[in-house]
Amino acid sequence: MDQILQHVARNVEKQLDSEIERLDALESSDLETIRQQRLQEMKQRAKQKQDWIANGHGEYTELDSEKEFFAVTNKSDNVVCHFYKNGTERCRIVDMHLKVLAKKHLEARFVKLDVERAPFLTTRLKVRVIPTIGLVKQNKTKDFIVGFTDLGNRDDFTTEMLEWRIARSEVIEYSGDLTVPPAEARKQKILSIQNKKTVRGKLDDSDSDLDLSD
Repeated sequence: MDQILQHVARNVEKQLDSEIERLDALESSDLETIRQQRLQEMKQRAKQKQDWIANGHGEYTELDSEKEFFAVTNKSDNVVCHFYKNGTERCRIVDMHLKVLAKKHLEARFVKLDVERAPFLTTRLKVRVIPTIGLVKQNKTKDFIVGFTDLGNRDDFTTEMLEWRIARSEVIEYSGDLTVPPAEARKQKILSIQNKKTVRGKLDDSDSDLDLSD
């Protein structure tokens, strides 16, 4: 926990220094106002991150009981909960990806709960398939990722794919296109670049064929 806090603090200091240098280079009558507003926003964000870490964000942890699940969802606005069962290979796959995402998305609390320890909760939430990932926002279950159907229906899906699927429920922040899976988005981007190069090449060929004689 101390290491994470120190790491966040160092990153915040670097961001503040970088922002100060950028603002110093500006010439505007509103420079000081812009500077103060931006620095205040960054300080608030840094404090929010520290509060999240203090509440267990940044790590993928196991819950002991249904009672603890309700305590977590009461304290954190965004919760990703993996309902799992010991000895299930697909649950181990989910664990691997969620450990990565927990460190990347401090804005959400990432937890796991053994269904055998939560009979009332799993019945109430109608959890019938293992693994199931419950996505909770502001103490309300907003969505479920049931099995791997939404992840390409394959065991070797990427962490990026799971990240995208979770983000579609607005439980984590996401900078990409939520309407298209990441792999498809990359294909579209590559195709777009290739098309632009093809068009540019045709234009260059056309230019070379121009008759410049008098």
